[in-house]
Amino acid sequence: MAQAQYAGTGRRKTSIARVRLIPGEGKVIVNTRPLAEYFGKKTLEMIARQPLVLTSTEGRYDVFAKVEGGGITGQAGAIRLGIARALLKADISMRPVLKKAGFLTRDPRMKERKKYGLRGARRAPQYSKR
Repeated sequence: MAQAQYAGTGRRKTSIARVRLIPGEGKVIVNTRPLAEYFGKKTLEMIARQPLVLTSTEGRYDVFAKVEGGGITGQAGAIRLGIARALLKADISMRPVLKKAGFLTRDPRMKERKKYGLRGARRAPQYSKR
């Protein structure tokens, strides 16, 4: 018989994470590497694990995440959203807890595009009198 799998997609800035939750002993694998090895920073590990800690399901599911694009902070945020969405598919009763913590809200902030005639999105070239 097939094992239950719950999938969720998370996005943050330009990062996209495809997350699968499988009932298991609580290991978190990101791009075929353990979470601690992939991120290297405790704060980013903590961000990625937040939905599991909040719902006290840390030891119940194995998390397999495939993440691409952006930087490591954006990737951690994308994994957090993906895990939260997958947990929702696993157990809908977790919705109020996850919603109150803000883990189901997609962060819409993106980098503003560069405009012509400027050095960046808003930075004007240096003024010269002559």
